[in-house]
Amino acid sequence: MKTKAFALLAILGLYVHAAGAAERYTLDQLRDLALQSNASLGAARADVDVSRADTLTAIAYPNPELEVMGGDRSARGPGLAPGSLASITLSQRFDYPSQRDARLRVAEAGVASAMSGAQAYEVELLARLKQSFFAVIRHERELIAAREDLELAKAIRNRVEVRVNTGEAPRYELIRADTELLNAQKNADAAELRIAQAKARLRGLVGGGLPLDYELQGNLVNDVELPPLERLREDMLTRNPEIARLRAEIERAKEQIELEKLRRMPELSFKLGRDQDPEYDANRIGVAVSIPLFDRRQGQIAQASAQGERNRMALEGRMFELQQQLDAAYRQYDLSRTQVSALESGIVRQAEAALKVAEAAYKFGERGILEVLDAQRTFRAVRNELISARYELINAVAEIERLGALR
Repeated sequence: MKTKAFALLAILGLYVHAAGAAERYTLDQLRDLALQSNASLGAARADVDVSRADTLTAIAYPNPELEVMGGDRSARGPGLAPGSLASITLSQRFDYPSQRDARLRVAEAGVASAMSGAQAYEVELLARLKQSFFAVIRHERELIAAREDLELAKAIRNRVEVRVNTGEAPRYELIRADTELLNAQKNADAAELRIAQAKARLRGLVGGGLPLDYELQGNLVNDVELPPLERLREDMLTRNPEIARLRAEIERAKEQIELEKLRRMPELSFKLGRDQDPEYDANRIGVAVSIPLFDRRQGQIAQASAQGERNRMALEGRMFELQQQLDAAYRQYDLSRTQVSALESGIVRQAEAALKVAEAAYKFGERGILEVLDAQRTFRAVRNELISARYELINAVAEIERLGALR
């Protein structure tokens, strides 16, 4: 028996150790993990490397062309000697410095666009990560509250059962207490499911660097004081990476137009050649010129112009959308801050005090079960509203950070 008891205790100890082995992560730790292991962010950063490679292509000189030909000559008349023929020609296309500079400016604008795009994705990722992190914290607080409600519902149900069995209360009070207990159990189960779902979403944002079993360390506390809305608008127009990307695309289209205009210049190729004949050797030097008579690159210029106009319209539309989103987030921030202040300043404490009074009155038979259940529902509602308001306050700040108006 003692051996079995020791074995049981050992198994129980291992179980408790395994249950408590889940590593706890702070928001900063998850941010670092996401920046390292998020695959989509890695792909966005790879786009920057691709654009940087375009700059190498832009400054590369054209390769020379070597043409070698050979053959035989047969004599068909007197005085002509038969024999072998050979011809070697070396061609080098001339690369205008003005075109090289224009190609480089186009490539550099592409690099700026890719860098802004990668930064935009990173800002978006970190904002969504913060929102998902505090969503898990919110649901965990809701689970704690739901379990407290469940314990309270059990205690009330037990007291009601005693009073019903002793004839001090009618049976319908026990039915109401059982219904309230089932409702509390359902809320607790739903809170556990929401935590699992929120953790799965959070792990999807972080990537494979986050284990399947993990815990979070954080509180629903907002310590950020926002500056005035007008200042946030100015900062957003300056810092928002998506706006910077569209501006880089406009600059890229502008440089592309200039490049296409420069490409209307005649193409020059320098040529050196040597011919070998049974009767003589000949050296040649010359220039090949392409005459821009029919193709004036009107299509390419029009395409670059249309792309620039498209980017300008997209920039105007996006700036308007971002301003609307900033206004909405700032209004949500003000509303949530007001709600948190009002709830913390007394509403929750008053509801909790009313519940205690109702429980005491019911215990001494001064009130019925309906008053207790109503007080319990009121306290539960204002407490959950406080949790929700704290999360919405943090969520509004994260949204403003995503818009680039706050760092």
